[in-house]
Amino acid sequence: MTSRSRTCLVVVAAGVLAACSSPAAAPPAAPPAAPTSAPTSGAPASAAPSGKSGKPDLSKSRTVASDLEVPWGLAFLPDGSALVSEREKADILQIPATGGTPRKVYRMPGVDPAGEGGLLGIAADPHYAQNKWLYAMFTAPDDNRIVRFKLDDGGKPQVILKGITKNVIHNGGRLAFGPDGYLYAGTGDGGTGGGPSQSRTDLNGKILRLTTDGKPAPGDPFPGSPVFSYGHRNVQGLAWSSDGTMYGIEFGQDTWDEVNIIKPGRNYGWPDVEGKAGNPKYEDPIVQWHTDDASPSGAAVCGRTLYVAGLRGERLWTVPLDGGAPKAVLTGRYGRLRTVAVAPDGALWLTTSNRDGRGDPKSGDDKVLRFPAS
Repeated sequence: MTSRSRTCLVVVAAGVLAACSSPAAAPPAAPPAAPTSAPTSGAPASAAPSGKSGKPDLSKSRTVASDLEVPWGLAFLPDGSALVSEREKADILQIPATGGTPRKVYRMPGVDPAGEGGLLGIAADPHYAQNKWLYAMFTAPDDNRIVRFKLDDGGKPQVILKGITKNVIHNGGRLAFGPDGYLYAGTGDGGTGGGPSQSRTDLNGKILRLTTDGKPAPGDPFPGSPVFSYGHRNVQGLAWSSDGTMYGIEFGQDTWDEVNIIKPGRNYGWPDVEGKAGNPKYEDPIVQWHTDDASPSGAAVCGRTLYVAGLRGERLWTVPLDGGAPKAVLTGRYGRLRTVAVAPDGALWLTTSNRDGRGDPKSGDDKVLRFPAS
């Protein structure tokens, strides 16, 4: 890996760029639409404000929302508040920047939840303050698809990409705007054993790069195609460091989960290889874990650290980007961890996934946790 600057911008399934060391310089957004229902969860105490160093303090957690049903996507608005998608209910909740009563601001029509499918990733347009566009990926009756929508117009979402094969497993679903302003989407192989992953004409088992109206973005490696990289099994984490290096997080099958540096047009090996193969035909991961130790989902970069949320592993992995061994933290403390993101004020947000049918739910699950920057 090449040497990188110490300051890092974060792009984490939110579509908003935020400096880890200081709040994002985004213009304030207009208030979201009025709730479509009464508050959905008890209001926790307001969280402590973040400091100025930009390093998340993982010893100071605060629950900012509780009693949710499989929170999956997490997107920050320019005012610092967060939107959270619930996979099963297809609701989108808004949570104040430092905690408070979550409120339902949208219900996504047409969602057909089953197994790992449902309302998945969400992202805010980089120009949200001006255009109010939001984006979501979800499982519909016939496929997985990506839509854009607004909270305040009550209109039907606009489908911008459809035809991604769905299944009860391996739906991918992560959305994020990159530093280039284009929308990236991680898709799964649809539980097919990986056949589509090696086909550059199939949308499954890929990372896609799109314009905001769902067309292939300029500069995509395969003319006329939104495919940015291929040979993936089930991508649920996307993140960038300040120099533009892109990281993709990959569920393994039985042996190795992966952290990959994503390069345009490259093949990441599934189903031919899992983990490091040493074959120049494929890109090797920079980090691999046994699946019992991770089963990773969301990812975020802050400072010179990549944070990766582990489901089966029930831990948060910290990966130093300047070299050194990854370290597991919060092991077993909160159960299954789905999504990790960095807020505009530098705080680290983390969602649990204990009600997804594979966890051991406790009182208050599922939760959204906030760790202030020190």
